[in-house]
Amino acid sequence: MSKRVLDVGQCNPDHASLSSFLKSHFDVEVDRSHQMEDTLDKLRANSYDLVMINRKLDADYSDGMAILKTIKEDEELKSVAVVLISNYSDAQERAVSAGAAPGFGKAELRDPSTLEKVSAILGS
Repeated sequence: MSKRVLDVGQCNPDHASLSSFLKSHFDVEVDRSHQMEDTLDKLRANSYDLVMINRKLDADYSDGMAILKTIKEDEELKSVAVVLISNYSDAQERAVSAGAAPGFGKAELRDPSTLEKVSAILGS
């Protein structure tokens, strides 16, 4: 059965890279959102197995942690698995402290640990 992923705040090239990575390893459908409002609308209208949030949103360079915190503080949404997309270890630590699963950076897409992290959420 296909899994569903919501990719939040990525520029077009990064969205394409992340989608390609996911589709090459998993049976997934990848949706996209850009900011807080459309992300929450999609989460309330659909069921997602994983939400990947960019550290800095491409649309306006706002902090993706605000979306992560909003999801994790919402009773209806907090059970959804969320990861932060960032190459910075301090950003990853803050995300995990806020309730995210361990994430990864775009520079780590080919690292075997990235596949392990995503497999822990989506299965093999």
